[in-house]
Amino acid sequence: MTVAELTKIREEKADLIKVRKLIAEEGAKLAENTGYRKQILVCSVAGCASSGSAKVVETLESELAKQGLDKEVLVVKTGCFGLCAMGPIMIVYPEGAFYSQATPEGVKRIVEEHIKNGNVVKDLLYKETVTADGDIIPVSETNFYKKQKRISLRNCGVIDPDSIEEYIGNHGYEALAKVLNDMTPDDVIQELLDSGLRGRGGAGFPTGRKWSFAKASKGDIKYVACNADEGDPGAFMDRSILEGDPHSVLEAMAIAGYTIGASQGYIYVRAEYPTVVKRLGVALKQAREYGLLGENILGTGFNFDIEIRLGSGAFVCGEETALMTSIEGNRGEPRPRPPFPAVKGLFGKPTVLNNVETYSNIPEIIRKGAAWYSSMGTETSKGTKVFALGGKITNVGLVEIPMGTTLREIVEEIGGGIPNGKKFKAAQTGGPSGGCIPAEHLDTPIDYESLSALGSMMGSGGLIIMDEDNCMVDVSKFYLNFTVDESCGKCTPCRVGTKRLLQFLEKITAGNGEPEDLEKIEALANHMKSSSLCALGQSAPNPVLSTLRYFKDEYVDHIENKHCSSGVCKDLLQYEIIADKCKGCTLCARNCPVGAISGNVKEPHVIDKEKCIKCGVCMQNCKFGAIVRK
Repeated sequence: MTVAELTKIREEKADLIKVRKLIAEEGAKLAENTGYRKQILVCSVAGCASSGSAKVVETLESELAKQGLDKEVLVVKTGCFGLCAMGPIMIVYPEGAFYSQATPEGVKRIVEEHIKNGNVVKDLLYKETVTADGDIIPVSETNFYKKQKRISLRNCGVIDPDSIEEYIGNHGYEALAKVLNDMTPDDVIQELLDSGLRGRGGAGFPTGRKWSFAKASKGDIKYVACNADEGDPGAFMDRSILEGDPHSVLEAMAIAGYTIGASQGYIYVRAEYPTVVKRLGVALKQAREYGLLGENILGTGFNFDIEIRLGSGAFVCGEETALMTSIEGNRGEPRPRPPFPAVKGLFGKPTVLNNVETYSNIPEIIRKGAAWYSSMGTETSKGTKVFALGGKITNVGLVEIPMGTTLREIVEEIGGGIPNGKKFKAAQTGGPSGGCIPAEHLDTPIDYESLSALGSMMGSGGLIIMDEDNCMVDVSKFYLNFTVDESCGKCTPCRVGTKRLLQFLEKITAGNGEPEDLEKIEALANHMKSSSLCALGQSAPNPVLSTLRYFKDEYVDHIENKHCSSGVCKDLLQYEIIADKCKGCTLCARNCPVGAISGNVKEPHVIDKEKCIKCGVCMQNCKFGAIVRK
């Protein structure tokens, strides 16, 4: 393929894509040039797929065929729109009608009333897009979307991820053509340095510096690698990018190959991501067929290809040296650094390794320039960050916000607040490697330095929200359970330290904690941070240290009062019947699985605390609110 042929495809597909970004009159005019009166985009990945989007698509295509509309309406199975809590999602263009929680029955109405007769079905729209007066507003003006800026997610929910032509139609491979024809490797590195792009998978090392080290390293063979392992609980950012826009990562890796002098790349993907693996396979095949991977790319003499390597789900393989060891066919264990991968990486050769989100930014930086990218964010943290927003939050989903957006804006505006009238308690950022940020720091801007100062970290982008019903000691125990299981065991501080920390937490939540345990926990945690071989062990104590820092009173309450104020730690719970409220209906006694409740009919009952297994069945069955949990 030549640059001229690439440009021709882009021009042919441009209007098709533009319609999906516009609404009303302008979109309708452009629609005439595409051959389709309407386009219907349906999310077909991750959350929406689990909510039944496949059945929605099947019904949609069937109903359109019945109405004889299948030739004039294009149905596109696309990537994540972000608002996962409202899936399955489908959008009808050129109107931009945003239908949420779509069902096969609802689809039949939409085809009949909207697609055939031109009347938007307002009661099936995402409620935030319909005003009190019944007017329809663009979804981009709703609270969830209006403060977002989609760069990494720019094609998710916009293009068909299985179509390289649609990717090209939205400026795909334009950056690669620019780099190969108009820029030197040093030009690329300087552009990345000027942009301020930092790695989106860990501590935030400047991407341009990493590439410059690899370029400067001596070696006849060099490699480019992509970390798509994404092992954090609750994280699905990289998965969504690859499911919705795989070519953006392939293009960026080719740019990296040109820049450092590599001809081979590897994408390390979790085997538990079958849709990602399938989609990457399709994208690689298409890129090779179009001459955008392989030999003599765009007639420039540059050769570069990419292979997929499957990971077995080991969290430690998110660490760069363990990942490379796994790609080499060995057990995934970290290696001492230095030497760093830019000097001695895959197969002992200089290697650039970035994660999916980092790569996804690069084509847009090259295409639009460093000044454009660096105009967003803060002084030290440029651009945007993608977060998987989950936990006790109304709008569970995928969000991309400019760096510097406050945690309060994410929780209260984008996230829609805490459901059921509960109070915000903490936000966990960075997964098992991060920390918990309390309500007093809700106005903290999201950037690398601010999160680090609070004892947390950016990490890959998991953002778990907790409310007043969460016990912070139990939260720490949850993450320690995870890291104990995921430690590779190579170094003693991590192998033994994580287990000892977990034992302390189990002791405290069982009601056997002692005051001196807190000092022992802190000393052990700090020793692990300073002496573990890799980032897994070094960061494993972060959830414990941050909860000790901000929620020490809960630890003290567990130890001194044998009490869990959130009612989570089962061994510390007590159930009691309030005599004045008890009607003696016997319902609690009849449902108690261990016969711990006794009393006469129409008289107050009592619970034998020695027999009680604290299952809560009595409280669930009481119709008079006579049973309380203490």
